[in-house]
Amino acid sequence: AIGMAHRGRLNVLANIAGKTYGQIFREFEGNIDPRTVQGSGDVKYHLGAEGEFEAESGETVKVSVAANPSHLEAVDPVLEGIARAKQDVLDQGSAYPVLPLLVHGDAAFAGQGVVAETLNLSQLRGYRTGGTVHLVVNNQVGFTTSPGSSRSSLYCTDVARMVQAPIFHVNGDDPEACVRVARLAWEYRQKFHKDVVIDMVCYRRHGHNEGDDPSYTQPMMYAKIDQHRSVRKLYTESLVKRGHMTLEEAEAALDDFQARLQDALDETRSSPEEHMAAEPPAPRGVLPHIDTGVDREVLDQVFAALDSTPEDFNLHPKLAKQFDTRRKMWESGEVDWGLAESLAFGTLLLEGIDIRLAGQDTRRGTFAHRHATLHDHTNGAEYVPLGNIADDQGKLWIYDSLLSEYAALGFEYGYSVENPKAMVAWEAQFGDFVNGAQIIIDQFIVAAADKWRQDSGLIMLLPHGFEGQGPEHSSARMERFLLLCAEDNIQVVNATTAGQFFHLLRRQMHQEVRRPLVVFTPKSLLRAKPARSTIEELTHGSFEEVLPDPAVASGAIDTDDVRRVVLAAGKVAQDAIAARDERQVPVAIVRVEQIYPWPATRLAEELDRYPKATELIWLQEEPENMGPWNFASRRLYEGFGDSHKIQRVSRYESGSPATGSNKIHHQEQAMILDKALSY
Repeated sequence: AIGMAHRGRLNVLANIAGKTYGQIFREFEGNIDPRTVQGSGDVKYHLGAEGEFEAESGETVKVSVAANPSHLEAVDPVLEGIARAKQDVLDQGSAYPVLPLLVHGDAAFAGQGVVAETLNLSQLRGYRTGGTVHLVVNNQVGFTTSPGSSRSSLYCTDVARMVQAPIFHVNGDDPEACVRVARLAWEYRQKFHKDVVIDMVCYRRHGHNEGDDPSYTQPMMYAKIDQHRSVRKLYTESLVKRGHMTLEEAEAALDDFQARLQDALDETRSSPEEHMAAEPPAPRGVLPHIDTGVDREVLDQVFAALDSTPEDFNLHPKLAKQFDTRRKMWESGEVDWGLAESLAFGTLLLEGIDIRLAGQDTRRGTFAHRHATLHDHTNGAEYVPLGNIADDQGKLWIYDSLLSEYAALGFEYGYSVENPKAMVAWEAQFGDFVNGAQIIIDQFIVAAADKWRQDSGLIMLLPHGFEGQGPEHSSARMERFLLLCAEDNIQVVNATTAGQFFHLLRRQMHQEVRRPLVVFTPKSLLRAKPARSTIEELTHGSFEEVLPDPAVASGAIDTDDVRRVVLAAGKVAQDAIAARDERQVPVAIVRVEQIYPWPATRLAEELDRYPKATELIWLQEEPENMGPWNFASRRLYEGFGDSHKIQRVSRYESGSPATGSNKIHHQEQAMILDKALSY
C-alpha cells in the first residue's frame, strides 16, 4: 500500500501500479469521463489506483496507491489506516502481510507535524502495521525554499529519530546503491516490524511545476544541475563500461520506450472523447426509514454480558456501585446514553459486524460514561464485556488513541475506506478539539466521494453543548460541518435521547447508503433523566429525524392553543422543554435531530399539527454567527416564509464560541430561553 504526494506519482502509477500510458494521456488531454458531473473529480496526480505488479521472476504482488490531496503528508495516517484494515481483514496476526510505503519530500518530511504524529502511531497497539518503509525523495529544496530556511535539524530525516528508526542516506545518482538500501530497509522491517527511513539524496532537475524557473531563487544550485548528466545517462554509461549492455542496446531501449509513449499519445489524440459534463443529480436527502429495533431477548443477552465479569476479577469499588445503579435502571425498564450505545454495539456484534472505536480516553470515555474496558482494581488486568457476548460475535477493537486529532482521525478514515463492512468510529475528547483535524475533514471526509469516488462510513463522535465550561469545551463547531454539506456527502446529527442514539448507530450499519456520520454527542445529557429512553423503544422503530413535542403527544398541550413553534437541536431543546413545562406556556418545542440531510418533509408534517401557529423560532445556544442557524435559515424561509414569521434566538454574535464565566453562561442561557418562550 503506497501513499505519496504528487511528485513522481505518475511514474509510480504507470510502472508499479499498472496504470496504462493511455489512461494517463487521456487525463492529460482533458478527456472527460462520462461518469463525471460538474464540480466533481480531481487532477490526475491526486488520483489513486489499484493494480498488480509482476516481477521478472513472474511473481506478483497487489499494489494500491492511495488517493491524496495537495496537502503534503496528509495521506500518511490515512495510508496507515488503510494498511491496518487490510491486515485486520487478512487476519494473519504478527505476519503483517501488508507493507505500507510512504514516499515523502525532504521539506515536507521535516516541516509537516503530521509526520511526527504518524511516526508516533507506529508502535501503538491500536495503530501498528508492522513497520512502514519511508522513502524521502531529498531534492534539497522545498518549492523555492532552501534547507537553511525550512528546518533546524542537520538532516531532513532527523524527526524519525523520535522512534529510533534506522535512517539510510543514499546517493540518488547510484540506482544500484538505492536498490541495496531498499532491500536492507525491507529486511529490517520484516525482522523487527518497525519503521525504517531511506533518505535518497538527489535533486529536482526542473522547477516545482512545468512553468516554474527555479534559477530565480537557487541560481547556483541550478547552474550545477544544468551541467549535471541525468541519472539515466550516468547509469547507462556505467552499464556500457562494465559490459552489461552495448550503447546500441541502450539506444534501442530508449527508442522503444519513446515509441510506446508516442503510440499511446497518438491513439489518445486520434479518438478524442467529447463529453459534456452533466449537471450533478439532485440529492436524495433523507433516506427511507428502516427498522433498527432489536428483540428484547437479544438486548437482555447483551446487558447480561455488560453486567458480568470473570469470577476472579476485582471491579473498582466506585464502578461496582455505578454498575449497581445501572442494573436498577435496567430493571426499571430504562436506559441512559452510555447503556444505549453499548446495546447498539453489542447487538451489531451479535450480527457479526466488526467494530473499531478509537479516540482520546475512549475506553473509559471522557465523561466516564462508557467503561468499555474494565481494569482489575488489584492487578490491572483488563476485561472487555462487549468482547465476551457470544463465541460467534463480530470482533471488537476499542483503543485509547495518542493525543492527536490530525493523524488519529486520518487513520480511522483510511480504515473505514478499506473495511466498509466494519463500524469505524472516532471520538474526540471534546468536540472543540476536532479542528486539529480540519485537513482530514476538508480534504477526505466531506470531499473524497466527489473527488475520487471513495466512500466511507466513518462515524465521528463530537461532545458538544454549552455547559459553562468556557470557549474550548463548548462547541464542536457545527457550523463548519454544515458549511461543507452538499450532495448528501455527510450526515449531521444532534440527537437528544438514548433511544435515538441507539437507532442512529444501528442505522449507520444497515441503511442502503454509507456516508460519514457526524454526531454531536451530549455531556450533561449522558446521565440526565430527560434523555433516557425505555427499553421498549429499542425493540422497534428507527431513528427519527424530527421528534414531536412530548407535551403535545401526551395531551398536556392542545395544538389549537399553540401560536409559536420553537425548533431546536440537542441539549438546548431539552432545556427549552423543561423551561416551558415549568412556565406552563402553550409553546411547542420540536426537536430537529438531523440537520443534514435536512428533513424538510418531516418538518412540514410536524408544523401542520399546529394550524394556528404563526411564529416559527429557531433556538440555538451557539452565537448567531455559529451553530446551525446560517444553514437552517434559508431552508426555513424557503419552506415556511410565506406562512410563518421566522425568528432566530441565540447568543449574540461572537468571535469566540462561549464565555469563560460560568455565571455569565447561566445568564445567557436564561436570556435565550426567556426570549424563545415569551410572547
